[in-house]
Amino acid sequence: VGVKESHQMTIFRIIAAILHLGNLEIQAERDGDACSVSSEDEHLNNFCGLLGVEHSQMQHWLCHRK
Repeated sequence: VGVKESHQMTIFRIIAAILHLGNLEIQAERDGDACSVSSEDEHLNNFCGLLGVEHSQMQHWLCHRK
């Protein structure tokens, strides 16, 4: 297609991270007003590893609006 191999790997990494994000198990809390993500969720670990983001920050901001 004409895309450099280094760019292809970056695209594949982003797609893989998005697919892992879709497999996260989010638990509802307090009658559905809040939620949480387990710190041991393997999909969250994979997502953070693929994109190089901080695990605790991603876990927090997936469940908070601000």
